[in-house]
Amino acid sequence: MSWCRMEFKPKKSHSLSIRKGKVDEATTFRVAEWKIPTVSQEPVKSLGRWYDSSMKDTRRGAETLELASESLLAINKC
Repeated sequence: MSWCRMEFKPKKSHSLSIRKGKVDEATTFRVAEWKIPTVSQEPVKSLGRWYDSSMKDTRRGAETLELASESLLAINKC
């Protein structure tokens, strides 16, 4: 699908539907005949950060702490 000389790529788009404060898995978005995948189906990375349907940063904090620990161990081995 193209619009104003721009082409829409559904693989590069992701959707997230929230109803009453909770992720709604039943809602799907379509553009023409293409279905846009949800963030829960395919997590997306933007600016070095992963986004998924959990909408919680607690797991991200643990991942960051683990990565920092591994990096410090690698530096200390040098």
